[in-house]
Amino acid sequence: MRDTQPLPDGHLTADQQAAYWDDGFLFPLQVMPPQDAASLRAELEEIEQTWLDNGLLLPLSTYKRVNAQYVLPLAYKIGADPRILDVVEGILGPDILIYAVEFFIKEPRTTHKVTMHQDLTYWGLGAIDGLVTAWLALSPATPASGCMDFVRSSHKNAILPHADSDDPDNLLSRGQEVQVDVAEGDKVPIELHPGQISLHHGLTIHGSGANTTNDRRIGAVIRYCTPEIAQQVADKDYAMLVRGADRVGNFINVAAPTQPFTPASLAIYDEVRTAQSQAMMAGAKVNSKGMYV
Repeated sequence: MRDTQPLPDGHLTADQQAAYWDDGFLFPLQVMPPQDAASLRAELEEIEQTWLDNGLLLPLSTYKRVNAQYVLPLAYKIGADPRILDVVEGILGPDILIYAVEFFIKEPRTTHKVTMHQDLTYWGLGAIDGLVTAWLALSPATPASGCMDFVRSSHKNAILPHADSDDPDNLLSRGQEVQVDVAEGDKVPIELHPGQISLHHGLTIHGSGANTTNDRRIGAVIRYCTPEIAQQVADKDYAMLVRGADRVGNFINVAAPTQPFTPASLAIYDEVRTAQSQAMMAGAKVNSKGMYV
């Protein structure tokens, strides 16, 4: 386990910024006390209990796993947390959009995994620097519970060839896996504990293994981007401005939801889902998982 990196005044140092751009990732960064993370976990698990069989059009897991910020105020609250934004500003600058908030959950003693991949492969945004992912641990993420593994400096590659699969244990929407051999010795385990985040570049090769522990492995994953990046495949794309200004207008800016799963927020969710499927599933073969899982 690595020592937590200091955050003077809550911001990244010049050395930390340089390390991010050199390695393609940075961790662990304590952005909130463990008890705050525990409260967020409790709020999420209360939502799970309340809405599991409450007549939603799609499975609850879909709403948690993809673009949760459009239907869950909790997801937006996490993404807009100033303690996280203060850190992200050191990578992206003062103008920050939320592109997505996702809850990645591996249940205890399950075989679910994430194959090694690059995030930007299917998003239609190109091989860009203007997007960073913050992964907030709401429960311990360790090698035993299936924490992420990063490949150092792999973000310096272009988007590499990926192949789809129908492996039922793969949590990715297309089962995508980068078509290069990744040696076990090249993987850096990203151990995080509640309240800590990691940052990683959209081209950093990463994946994760199974959860062999008796606790859920819960991560809140926030994709942040600058207003300057643009959708290159789909007809339109969506985001939420959370800091600074958007003077470009490449994204349709959506307001945060006020209550879970309101009719208006569900309509926006479906609109975004339909639009982004143009990019996400471009060139895909028929996939038994559907568009998102």
